[in-house]
Amino acid sequence: MTATAPPQPSVTAHPARYVMRKLPHITALFWALKIIAVTLGETASDQFAIELKIGYATCAVAFFVFFFTVACLQMRAKRFHPSLFWTVIFSTSIVGTSISDLMDRGIGHSGTVTQNGIGYGPGAIILTSILVVIFLVWWRTGQTYDVEKIATRKGEALYWIAILVSNTLGTASGDWLAHGTGLGFRNAFFVIAGIMLLLLAAHYLTSINSMVLFWLAFVLTRPLRSSRQGAGCGA
Repeated sequence: MTATAPPQPSVTAHPARYVMRKLPHITALFWALKIIAVTLGETASDQFAIELKIGYATCAVAFFVFFFTVACLQMRAKRFHPSLFWTVIFSTSIVGTSISDLMDRGIGHSGTVTQNGIGYGPGAIILTSILVVIFLVWWRTGQTYDVEKIATRKGEALYWIAILVSNTLGTASGDWLAHGTGLGFRNAFFVIAGIMLLLLAAHYLTSINSMVLFWLAFVLTRPLRSSRQGAGCGA
């Protein structure tokens, strides 16, 4: 009788093992790095579009090319590269800020004036609708919503599209809270921080789906930091 070698484990046989090499676990460190990355993205976008007067339209196109490039590199990678992963997160913030400002304020570099755009409220509604459509498409594909267990190219593509739209929506919703409702940055920060505490409590004290809470928190951590910046500046 001839001995045969045991079959080697495959990616499809152990999707969780594969994902551990591509995407990070959702921990406190993840949220801290996420806030830092999106803060840098917003600051960089405002610097180019407003301070250097390049304009929202030009920045949106240039930064989208940047996002597409690093996202493709991330999807082609065979294992988890922290620097590459967080570069993609940063890119979703910098392009998301430009896209949100382009929608809400128009093609110029006006800062907060919305006369050439659709306004903060309509922008937030449109982006929310787009995100809902993305999640419906995601559901129809049968891919897992669990961001720690995504093990297919299609699932990873949906993941990055959802993150891009989430960070864009985060910018629009933060601007709407601060400017559209008249709350200002300081009060908007307290509102968002309060909602985040409720989400944290819901995670530990209720049976609400963890991925629903994850995506809500992902959107809200985007305006949370920018509102804190504005509050610190006395805006």
